[in-house]
Amino acid sequence: MQQGNPTSLRVPDPGVADLLAQDARWQAWLDVEAALAKAEAELQMIPGPAAEEIVRKCDLSLFDRARLTEGFQRTGHSLVPLIWELSRLCDGDAGNYVHWGATTQNITQTGDLLQLRKVHRVFLRQIGAILAALADLAERSKDMALPGRTHGQHAVPATYGLKAAVWIDEFARNVERLEQSEPRVFQAMLGGAAGTVASFGDRGLEVQARMAAHLEMPPMAVPARNIMDHLAEHIMALALLAASCGKFANEIYTGMKQEFGEVEEPFTAGTVGSSTMPQKRNPFISQDIMAYTAQIRTMVPLALEAVMTEHEANRQTSLMMRQAQNQVCVLMGDTLERVRILAEGLVLKPERMRANLDLTEGLIMAEPIMLALGEYVGRQEAHDIVYDAAQAVAVGGESFSDLLGADPRFNAYLSESQMREMLDPTRYTGLCSQMAQTQADRARKLATSLGI
Repeated sequence: MQQGNPTSLRVPDPGVADLLAQDARWQAWLDVEAALAKAEAELQMIPGPAAEEIVRKCDLSLFDRARLTEGFQRTGHSLVPLIWELSRLCDGDAGNYVHWGATTQNITQTGDLLQLRKVHRVFLRQIGAILAALADLAERSKDMALPGRTHGQHAVPATYGLKAAVWIDEFARNVERLEQSEPRVFQAMLGGAAGTVASFGDRGLEVQARMAAHLEMPPMAVPARNIMDHLAEHIMALALLAASCGKFANEIYTGMKQEFGEVEEPFTAGTVGSSTMPQKRNPFISQDIMAYTAQIRTMVPLALEAVMTEHEANRQTSLMMRQAQNQVCVLMGDTLERVRILAEGLVLKPERMRANLDLTEGLIMAEPIMLALGEYVGRQEAHDIVYDAAQAVAVGGESFSDLLGADPRFNAYLSESQMREMLDPTRYTGLCSQMAQTQADRARKLATSLGI
């Protein structure tokens, strides 16, 4: 949850920050230490009873927090005090086998990815809820005509359901990207000090494979500490998701402007938009999304810089990547929660959509009129005839239909009644309704697969 943002008090906390909190991080590291001990015992590299004792004691609730705090303060090291305390907790000589052959990043990177995998699953469920909401939105607006706009100008009629279909298609691709990246991103790494696995003898890769299996992760093919591209890929995939979320929010933000008035965010009774302008109904949720997603996208360059690791390891780049991961994930969770709220509660205003269709008094139907005329005189000549009328409207303020009706190049082939019929924008929305329904069905199916 974003601190200091009043809307956060109304938006459910997705729990991402808790999954990334220090205690959760330490427990994830202990989970890796437990998996390492199991793997080494299976290969008879450490005694079986010692591994069992290590596993029993890899529970953060058993740890002396004061000793941990003092150790971290004294050493300035991210992991060593945790290893010391784990070793102290173990009965007998089991503590002598804690962290056998591993180095810090082996444990911390793998443990951090365990955390990120949990966060990743939260994101997928959130997207599932968004897709379910967008399916409803697409269905209820599939025949709701409004101006289709290109370059900010009226182009041809469309439906709001087409917008929803586009959003569904994008979110579905984001799900594909996230799911397809899982075996590349969430990998266990155990390469020893410099990725040579020398500390494990000739069975190093087997130890890694067994440890990874206990964590239900694939092992790295080359367990090098300077490999960061898969971590950057995760951030880049989330940045693309953020772009889709920002695009959605911007469309709502624009559509809420009084000059458009086609949609409105869901408003809770008592919401105040301004301390001095009582009439204000501000798009705070959309603005949150646009602000959060902009911040997410700025983390991509940092992640790419972190890929540029010097030699076999560099703490600098690890810190950079960790910063990017944490910020992106917390912002992403808060973003998706707001996208869901918008998608579920979006207020549609079909009367205003229809009024906006009529703003240009028929000009938005220039294309179908041109195509109808083109059947008689060819597309280019028809384009020229309709162009002349449209441009005359723009500079002279005359009626489009009157100008066309008075043009002998037009009325020689098409009657006024035919033209009037073609001026109905609701008759020229193409396959908008069909595409909206198809994507609604797709969204519901995908949402179900994501646990919604």
